[in-house]
Amino acid sequence: RELVKRLDASRHFDVVSRLDHPTAVQDAFKAGNIRLVVVIPAGFENALRAFHQAPLQLLADGSDPNLGTTVVHYASAIVGASQEELLEHHSLPYGFETELRMMFNPQLEAAYNFVPGVMAMILLLICAMMTSVAIVREKEHGNMEVLLVSPVKPLWIILAKTIPYLVLSTANICSILLLSYFVLDVPVKGSVPLLIGGSLIFTVTALSLGMFVSSIAHTQTVAMFGTLVGLFLPSLMFSDFMFPVDNMPEPLRILSYALPSRWYFYIVKSVMIKGLGLEGIWKELLILSGMTLVLLFVSIRKFDNRLAL
Repeated sequence: RELVKRLDASRHFDVVSRLDHPTAVQDAFKAGNIRLVVVIPAGFENALRAFHQAPLQLLADGSDPNLGTTVVHYASAIVGASQEELLEHHSLPYGFETELRMMFNPQLEAAYNFVPGVMAMILLLICAMMTSVAIVREKEHGNMEVLLVSPVKPLWIILAKTIPYLVLSTANICSILLLSYFVLDVPVKGSVPLLIGGSLIFTVTALSLGMFVSSIAHTQTVAMFGTLVGLFLPSLMFSDFMFPVDNMPEPLRILSYALPSRWYFYIVKSVMIKGLGLEGIWKELLILSGMTLVLLFVSIRKFDNRLAL
């Protein structure tokens, strides 16, 4: 009880629940509701009094090695402080036999966190930046006005400009998955079709972002730097890839909700590393689909307005 009180009182932890079954622990980790579980076996107090040694297990989420290691260090420090307190009040030595286990990534391989982040960055860079530059190039050369006054609808113009990058992104998705599995030994514990389907939804979202940037930019330089500074760098910082979003101030956490790469990063980690199915990522897929519809609607309206002028 004293150990649990110390964990709960620490500013690094918030004890959210008591789990009494291994299945409940596994489900809580998969759902992303917890970062650390302290397993206190039955008879812990009796063993401590009788043998002055008692087993203790720390289970941490290893899908993000950096965050998992940090959480374990905090918990280990609290366990060590509890052990020192026992030594101060008793003449005989007391100790905890602490066992550490990293869920989903026992070896703490950095590739488990690196591959999902690289997938998000590559797809965003290729789809958003290349699409925006390709359409703005037509504006600079005067070809866009000719296309807009032609009988072809703006929707077909947009599709003609985006389909090549969709095909290229699909090839990139397959190549990254093959390299991660055969070269980096990163497993795909979930459904491969579900992972590819989620990647295609994110690809369409990134293409829609490129369409939106191209609708407000007038030169290729503005489109390229606007995509790089306005999309790529924020996605790198606020997608939970390099820096934990949970440790950021509230305004930055709210800002991260508007970035498609954050939702896609969660989808890839959940399917590849944790093995979740559609029931575990449907909210993220729905958010990406909603972003795509809004961005496509705004982009098409922009093209219609130019045609009306």
